[in-house]
Amino acid sequence: MTSVDEIYSELRQVYDPEIPVNIVDLGLIYDVVVKDSTCKVKMTLTSQACPEARTIPEVMKRRVEDLEDIDTCEIEVVWEPQWSPHKISPEGRQILGIEELPPLPEEDARAEDPA
Repeated sequence: MTSVDEIYSELRQVYDPEIPVNIVDLGLIYDVVVKDSTCKVKMTLTSQACPEARTIPEVMKRRVEDLEDIDTCEIEVVWEPQWSPHKISPEGRQILGIEELPPLPEEDARAEDPA
């Protein structure tokens, strides 16, 4: 059976053509669930006006469905929580040359750290 880690590995091969960081390190993937031969991915985009809003999920779906044991990949694009540069991984920030980010507004900070 295909693992969640294998799905993430495949998703790391998908890029927004305008940004040189894969969609996982960009912080666009919120959740991946594998049950039997179905994979469900919850994701967001950097903007609701993203010109690649159709292309990125289509590429994701194709790549995941090419994995052994996965027959169906369902992509759900959500807008909450809203994406921000704070979601970019340290590796992604390094690629983009982002050394420091401004503090999160208090409301966003609570969403980032539900503790």
